[in-house]
Amino acid sequence: MSEFPPAENSETSLAASLRETFLRTIPAFDSLRGYTWHDLSCDVMAGLTVAAVALPQAMAYAQIAGIPPQYGLYTAIVMTAVGALLDSSKQLINGPTNAISIAVLSALVGFSDPERIPAAVLLALMVGTIQTGISLLRLGDLTKYVSHAVIVGFTLGAAILLVLDQLKNLLGLPALGTGEDHFLKRVWLTLSHANETNRIALLIGLGTVAIALALRWINIRFRLRLPELLLALICMTAVVGNWRLDQQGVKIVGNIPAQLPSFALPKVDWLHVHSLASSALAIALLGLLEAIAMAKAIAAFTRQKLDINQQCLSEGVANVAGSLFHCFPGSGSLTRSYINQQAGGRTQWSGVISALAIAITVLVMAPYAYYIPKAGLAGILMLSAWRLVDRHQLVYYLRTTRFDAWIVALTAISAVVVSVEFCVLIGVFLSFVLYVPQAARVHTTELIMTRERVIRERHATDVPCQRIRIFSLEGEFFFGAAPELQKRFESIAEEVEPAGRVVILRLKRARNPDAVCMSVLERFNERMHAANITVLLCGLRPDLTKVIHSSGLLGRLGKDRVFTFEETGKFWTSTLEAVRFAYELIGNDLCEDCPRRQEAFSPKDGWYYLI
Repeated sequence: MSEFPPAENSETSLAASLRETFLRTIPAFDSLRGYTWHDLSCDVMAGLTVAAVALPQAMAYAQIAGIPPQYGLYTAIVMTAVGALLDSSKQLINGPTNAISIAVLSALVGFSDPERIPAAVLLALMVGTIQTGISLLRLGDLTKYVSHAVIVGFTLGAAILLVLDQLKNLLGLPALGTGEDHFLKRVWLTLSHANETNRIALLIGLGTVAIALALRWINIRFRLRLPELLLALICMTAVVGNWRLDQQGVKIVGNIPAQLPSFALPKVDWLHVHSLASSALAIALLGLLEAIAMAKAIAAFTRQKLDINQQCLSEGVANVAGSLFHCFPGSGSLTRSYINQQAGGRTQWSGVISALAIAITVLVMAPYAYYIPKAGLAGILMLSAWRLVDRHQLVYYLRTTRFDAWIVALTAISAVVVSVEFCVLIGVFLSFVLYVPQAARVHTTELIMTRERVIRERHATDVPCQRIRIFSLEGEFFFGAAPELQKRFESIAEEVEPAGRVVILRLKRARNPDAVCMSVLERFNERMHAANITVLLCGLRPDLTKVIHSSGLLGRLGKDRVFTFEETGKFWTSTLEAVRFAYELIGNDLCEDCPRRQEAFSPKDGWYYLI
């Protein structure tokens, strides 16, 4: 008689199961297992360091997107906190990024000033929804099939766009052109008035870069952790405010409200949804690729095992949550994540601490941000653009293969000439266009039987047997390979038709067969049958055997003419069996160069061929 488990044990098991599910969904709480005071001190130090960098960056990235700086701060608070709680990576920092901000700028180019902020918030909702859907459908792992050369090309193109876009702020020039004009045309119209450059604004921008570089040298020289970008911006802000340079044409940020982002549902305008749909898809994919690439780079140092679908979920939920608090789209930050890891961040809580530090700073220091010069932010962004491009990796991809070089170059060019949000899709498309012909290559090697009882690759000086021809085919047997496979079979047919009796096709390395290639193989068999030539198949793996059977080709060939590969102690058993059967078919009809004619083989010792 069966016994039911005690109710208490069932409840305990259910509670434990729910707890484990909760911890898997929110990895930050799972990291609290074994969390120590040392871990907390490291996370606090790393979080404050990241916050010092995030403050000027967030305002600068909002400037890139063409919206007020406080929205960059809101994004750095909400997205960073929510993303940190859900991140699979313990060191990845979410929030506004230069690449995504450039893509947002391109997506919002057709919107008027009053519509830009609602459209940016709606865009964040759409991006987050797409990313969450990708995670729920378990499609995150598909990102591994996107060549990293696409990311390298994108970062190069984004850096170029960033510099071109910020030249107007660095030079103190008004932006010219309309949203209907191409980006390069707007840049040209603006720079055509370079003779009107505000020299004070230019000096402020260059001074910001100089101070930041000097502080970086001090940090490296004396092993300090001074917030170089923040201190450089504070210095220039003090200069502008003390001498009232805003009255001399230097553009400033202006009022930043000393308040945290409030909850509000995004305004869903279906006309805007339609116009933003393609950009939302591109930005969603770009954000995932950017975050996953950064998470993998950090994991290479920390040896942490990542859950890619969980990482996609964190990006999606962070963007959706951000849209509820007036944020524009964001992703995993390259610079802030690197700083977090270098500053000693141990868990996801360093990101939460960073978000809290930014929130407190906004409440306390917002009134002092009035005189922040836009030229100073432009200097910081240009410095970020220089650091964004990994020059060692860029040279590596340009030099390694022509395939990688083309992907990098075309992706970067399309970022500047077409648009930054579509350049990733263009790069992915081009990588597949250039890769498929390589994957579709079918390699054919003819094998011969020698007097030494060896089956080996035929050399140029070898005379093949005219009755039995053996060909080894290797490659992906999918629809893309069908045209080349047909050419290979036509070439084989032309060689064997005059005097051939048997053709042995060794298909041990034929992979991923589909119906298209099976039809090509069947047409070859029909042609050989019409020429009274028998086709034998050997070395077949289980997947190929299954497809040949399901397609009906096995019945038309005959089961006795198909020799499957078996993982046994005997090497090349199926090939030897095919050769044995071929000799039974031709009997004494041997050609002049047949090794059996050259030596006397007894039935017992005549079948010791090796490959």
